[in-house]
Amino acid sequence: MEKSAIVLGVDESEHSLYALEWTLSHLFFPDPANCPFKLVILHAKTPAIAAASVAGPGTADVPLIIDEGMKKIAGSVLEKAKVLCHAKLVNDVIFEVSDGDARSVLCEAVEKHNASILVVGSHGYGAMKRAILGSVSDYCAHRAHCAVMIVKTPTTKH
Repeated sequence: MEKSAIVLGVDESEHSLYALEWTLSHLFFPDPANCPFKLVILHAKTPAIAAASVAGPGTADVPLIIDEGMKKIAGSVLEKAKVLCHAKLVNDVIFEVSDGDARSVLCEAVEKHNASILVVGSHGYGAMKRAILGSVSDYCAHRAHCAVMIVKTPTTKH
């Protein structure tokens, strides 16, 4: 019987890495080898042309430079995820990078892998910032065709 998939979105934030750590500790522990899930760790890479659109005319090399930077970020993010998975002895993992907006890329990955659960971290934006920037977790919670788990990084109380 094929294992059910968990798709987990990662970016360079501490929030997404915490969501990965939480998932590994709670859904793959104590026996990762007998866990009923396979894990798909996905990083959404903004296309260079979208990132460079603010550069203006006369900057033909900008998309290439930005794309190289985005590839390095993606490699770094996935390397951190690999280290965390290895440390928790979780080996049934697929690592992917997809070009596009994180919201749509994550929902497409849910369909592609027939995922049972989508896990995303929460940046903890307030209402105003969330309204301006948009919320990946909110978008996915309303559009993904599976359960969506939003993992919040604990805040330290003084």
